[in-house]
Amino acid sequence: MTWWFNGKPVKDIVNMECYHGFVYMITNTTNGKKYIGQKQFFSMKSKKHNGKKIKVTIESNWRQYYSSSTELKNDIKLIGKEHFKREILCLCISKNQLNYMEAKYQFLYGVLEDESWYNKWINVKCGFSNIRGQKD
Repeated sequence: MTWWFNGKPVKDIVNMECYHGFVYMITNTTNGKKYIGQKQFFSMKSKKHNGKKIKVTIESNWRQYYSSSTELKNDIKLIGKEHFKREILCLCISKNQLNYMEAKYQFLYGVLEDESWYNKWINVKCGFSNIRGQKD
């Protein structure tokens, strides 16, 4: 299954290195239940090089990712990936902006207000710089 962004399937993100990650929505097409979350494009890993530990940036598993929600992952196993639509809602340039935008969409859609959402909690800590999209 592919990601969708602005109504088009995504194979790659142009200038992906300019972004920290994205906020997404996954929809179960059999019952309409949804989930809003976030995913980073890259992660830091420790690697040994010439006997020394160094940090390297590697691409995350964002292309295959289907959420951290246990309930959602169980439904995917039960009925199959083909019954879920993955949409990128926005791209974010920093971790702070990513956290802020995830919470903004979760509150905007009211993910805790009824049973039509897989989301069970909202976790956010952000400040003024998050809204401005400033780098971390």
